[in-house]
Amino acid sequence: MSAGHSNKTILITGASTGIGRASALALLDAGFRVIACVRNQGAAEALRARLQGGASDRLSILELDVANAEQIAAAVVSVERLVGDSGLWGLFNNAGIAVGGPLEFVPIADLRWQLEVNVLGQVAVTQAFLPLLRKARGRILTTGSMAGYSTIPGLGPYSMSKHAVEAMSDALRRELRPWGIEVSLLEPGSIATDIWDKAASSQHAIRKTPPAGLTELYGGLLKALGGLTEKAARDASPVEVVTRDVVHAFSADRPRTRYSKGEGTGTRKVLRRLPDRWVDATIARMFRWG
Repeated sequence: MSAGHSNKTILITGASTGIGRASALALLDAGFRVIACVRNQGAAEALRARLQGGASDRLSILELDVANAEQIAAAVVSVERLVGDSGLWGLFNNAGIAVGGPLEFVPIADLRWQLEVNVLGQVAVTQAFLPLLRKARGRILTTGSMAGYSTIPGLGPYSMSKHAVEAMSDALRRELRPWGIEVSLLEPGSIATDIWDKAASSQHAIRKTPPAGLTELYGGLLKALGGLTEKAARDASPVEVVTRDVVHAFSADRPRTRYSKGEGTGTRKVLRRLPDRWVDATIARMFRWG
């Protein structure tokens, strides 16, 4: 634990599970004070149960849904009370959901919710906490994805949201430069978290009650996507690959603008440098589609 971080507070959205929860624990181990934002009391109790030693006195837990303006406003009041004149050293925009399916069949309400949580929610939280970040000359880290620079069929809604997060992070980094606020983006590949159980459950639900025409038109794609999901889950990198980058983003004198680690990121980086038609053909062969 670094004593030099004990007066620095980092707020994490989406800290209930996965990268958010693992990062909260890693940042506590690194000596930071952490405000973990979760959506229910059960998640809060599960997070506290994972703590060891004396780190619990540096952990605060808030209920926060990034799509709920009232909860965001209440969170700002609570955080301001906690950090005082020191301000907020770090904001980790990690909350997110994943909506999948061929775009032809994605309900507009589902697509709207995907963008509401993954994009507008991140902007709303960032806007709300910027005055406290400016006080501390702090840092912002947002969870993007390799899907933010390389889209595969069947995951269009999720990729759309992560492409938008790329632009959001670039804009913030350039706009906040005069105040010395560092802005970084996580672009993880396949990471071993419970997101794969959620993805499998979602795909099972789609196949169980498909809308009219989906199976006839896209059955092959959905089957290939299911196989790809299973392979990604098997080959996923340990979550520590990402949490090391999270700690670096909030502790290094000069954090990177992008952190891109995890299974699959290397291949997807190569693909994005190739001509579009080549990439389309490569993905079609991979999915045996088109």
